[in-house]
Amino acid sequence: MPVRMICMSHSPLMLVPELRPRERDAERGFYTALRKQADELRRWRAELVILFAPDHFNGFFHDLMPSFCIGTEAESTSDWKIPRKNLRIDAALAERCVDFVRACDIDVAISRRMKADHGFTISMIKLFGGIDGASVLPIFVNCAAHPRPSFKRVRQLGEAVGAFAAKLPMRTVIIGSGGLSHDPPTPRLNAPKEILARLIDRHTPTFAQYRQREARVIGNAKELAAGFGSLKAPDRNWDRVFLERLLSMRLRSCDRYTDAEIDRKAGFGGHEVRVWVAAFAAMRAACRRKPKLDFYRVIPEWITGMAVAHAR
Repeated sequence: MPVRMICMSHSPLMLVPELRPRERDAERGFYTALRKQADELRRWRAELVILFAPDHFNGFFHDLMPSFCIGTEAESTSDWKIPRKNLRIDAALAERCVDFVRACDIDVAISRRMKADHGFTISMIKLFGGIDGASVLPIFVNCAAHPRPSFKRVRQLGEAVGAFAAKLPMRTVIIGSGGLSHDPPTPRLNAPKEILARLIDRHTPTFAQYRQREARVIGNAKELAAGFGSLKAPDRNWDRVFLERLLSMRLRSCDRYTDAEIDRKAGFGGHEVRVWVAAFAAMRAACRRKPKLDFYRVIPEWITGMAVAHAR
């Protein structure tokens, strides 16, 4: 059956009304590109979503951090006021994917109680109308915690998943959902003890703790949009080079990226481009369609290089 691919930047700040971009044409352009893809998927009647996404220390923590994890069951977290809801997952299909990927010599963890934060849920909401808007196979890629998987290994994971998708008797869309260059105020391992404990322990924040954390991010975003503050601005040139490598299908050239380069040029959140590499590699392994960039702009209020790309 046919396979399609969509990659999209996400930012939880998209969900904050007070952070509507001053450059309204950028906001309109991004949402227009997303709506077009959502309309295409509805007409195409996608039967399965294979979703590569990161986590932001809401579901995966330093106490035990896998490089890759496939969920056979998952529930959304309530970060950024996103409602708690079970994702629609075919557990038997997810188990088959785990076995297939392992047979390709890619080690992947399995979760029977995955917690999916906004890295997963924003794309489902925007493209399918809700967290449970489509049957999904969630694949977590560690983009936030050392040691992260190398870009080569991420590409190889994508290739294995794409080969699995090519054999499925259903219309499948592969999605990669992660920011391009951005440097959010994510706590690091040198954080104060009380913050570090949250990164290590499997601590589910209270509603008040979520709102407190999110208020800090909103404040940082307002400062960046106003042209000051502590956050590194998104790097348009870095994004351009990265996107050109993907769109020309020079995926092996991404193997050379190092964590040090990403930190220095793309910012701490820039590590999320791993999910784009995985999705493009999966698409190439499954169907070899020519990808197209639908939209790209830096949106300071969302602190991220925002892009949409597809192949069908």
